[in-house]
Amino acid sequence: MRAPIVAALLLAVAISLVNGQQQQNKEEKEFKCPTDQGNGNFADPVTCRRFYQCVDGFPYLNRCPSGLYFDDIQKYCTFKAEAKCGPLAATPAATTESPIDLAKKCNLAECELPYCYCNKDGTLVPKGLDPEEIPQIVLLTFDGAVNLNNYEHYRKVFNGKRKNPNGCDIKGTFFVSHEYSNYQQVQTLASEGHEIAVETISLQMGLQDKGYEEWVGEMIGMRSILKHFSNVSANEINGMRAPFLKPGRNTQYKVIEDFGFIYDSSISVPPNPVPVWPYTLDYKIPHECKSGTCPTKSFPGIWEVPLNAHFVESYEGGHCPYMDQCVLHNHDAEEVFAWLQEDFERYYYQNKAPYMMPFHTNWFQIKELEKGLHKFIDWAQTLPDVWFVTITQALTWITDPKTTKQLGGYEPWRCEGRTTQTPKPCSNSNKCALAFREPTSNISDTRYMETCFDCPAVYPWLGDSHGTGIPGRDNYIDQSEGGSGPGAGSGSAGGRDQGDGDGERK
Repeated sequence: MRAPIVAALLLAVAISLVNGQQQQNKEEKEFKCPTDQGNGNFADPVTCRRFYQCVDGFPYLNRCPSGLYFDDIQKYCTFKAEAKCGPLAATPAATTESPIDLAKKCNLAECELPYCYCNKDGTLVPKGLDPEEIPQIVLLTFDGAVNLNNYEHYRKVFNGKRKNPNGCDIKGTFFVSHEYSNYQQVQTLASEGHEIAVETISLQMGLQDKGYEEWVGEMIGMRSILKHFSNVSANEINGMRAPFLKPGRNTQYKVIEDFGFIYDSSISVPPNPVPVWPYTLDYKIPHECKSGTCPTKSFPGIWEVPLNAHFVESYEGGHCPYMDQCVLHNHDAEEVFAWLQEDFERYYYQNKAPYMMPFHTNWFQIKELEKGLHKFIDWAQTLPDVWFVTITQALTWITDPKTTKQLGGYEPWRCEGRTTQTPKPCSNSNKCALAFREPTSNISDTRYMETCFDCPAVYPWLGDSHGTGIPGRDNYIDQSEGGSGPGAGSGSAGGRDQGDGDGERK
């Protein structure tokens, strides 16, 4: 009697598996790339372990590395506890201002360096210099919190052995977000000459649709946190990057203008045979706006350092603004190196636009990707005209470009006798366990923070960047250079410390 029952059970299981596989194949087969969102990564409706990369309307199925899950908000694979499984409904962007393009097309007769830079498609070398005679700038940028998950990986990149052609250590730029950041480590990076920029306090979704006060609270509040807990002078925090590369339309750039930032680096460029150079926002941006939330007005003198798409000719791995959003986790270190090399050579053998390599922490969680990056950096350093500098150093060169032969004594890139305003950090930091409750939640939690300064009363957050425990303590609007928020005129960068609400930490 048992044999027929067992056979029947096995048959039922087999039928179930076949039906499940047919349903899965049907769902995979029927997946269609969204027509209104362009190229990018999209959640697999079947499982959080996979995702589709859409390139020109065709979906490519990809699997997350072992142990990781696809986050449908940040659009990359991360740890299960951090991943927000999709597909999540796309909410139409709120209309907060007129879509009319108010900025004019580039006028070369009226746009001259060092205060203005534009050209028809953004691909021309500043001042018409021959690409073979200028340096190839490489910009290593890192987004998010700085902490034990990534700090030692960053130290391996900047190991003190890798030098620029003038003998100075290579440098990078860190777009720091607040939650989970270790401010002793941030202070160490700043004291060593790396550039610190801001990427908001909360990394909230939908910030691109928020108003002036919200952008001020996020960006100027983050600058105040860096100043108060890492001793990074506001005068050295020159740039910002919007969460998820979703610029805040004209509102974000009004904040940049009012509070004396020099540049933004939030706008991504679609795959382009010739890379785009940084440009000022005196005129219309010279390329398609992938996010749909780029500024439409003119913001004279504000620099945009765009994120060119990374890709190879075969489109293997897809294309991406962030390095870790391309699908390279199945490659070994040599293949990753070859991929990066081909991507880089599109710059090096054409117009030598700055080669920006933007990273999240998860690139460094996969050993083959990390090894491939180290191989690439070591190879690039064998080229005599490649320089790894900060974004501010790159913009300084762009405003007054020099040939490679003139760079030996180029003062802005020299290290001899140069000191930052950020002192070396303490040896033993304060490890603070702090009460934390988000304004929209009734549940209290504990957040941990390290700093060389006294522990605050509560975890610093929006409206209380010093962690005093007094909600709504921060008031930056009346202290902006414009003086009265959205309707104010712009000011110069000279007095921006006044917008942070506290003096320098000694």
